[in-house]
Amino acid sequence: MTQYSENRPWGSFHVLDESQGYKVKRIVVKEGGRLSLQSHKHRAEHWTVVEGTATVTVDVKVAAMTRGQAVDIPLGAKHRLENLHKGEVTLIEVQFGAYLGEDDIIRYEDAYARA
Repeated sequence: MTQYSENRPWGSFHVLDESQGYKVKRIVVKEGGRLSLQSHKHRAEHWTVVEGTATVTVDVKVAAMTRGQAVDIPLGAKHRLENLHKGEVTLIEVQFGAYLGEDDIIRYEDAYARA
């Protein structure tokens, strides 16, 4: 397993663990950061907030989540994570699926012109 980090316009992520069928990431979203409204063809995700307050969209449901709260993102669901509050948001993301590459993202809206 290779650990690695990547910077994004909204913050960064660090892969903590990866094996066949799953990947674990620590995601940090800076103040005002917003991930794409997206879905995946090959994976489901589970997000647990460990710091800050995240605004999470899953299909049509939008909710504020704080430390210790978690949400399941089913395969194919449109989802987004936003940081609309002061300070950073940190979450642990666990991906499950047959393919976990970064190119398994279908973007519907993107604040950084990546759609």
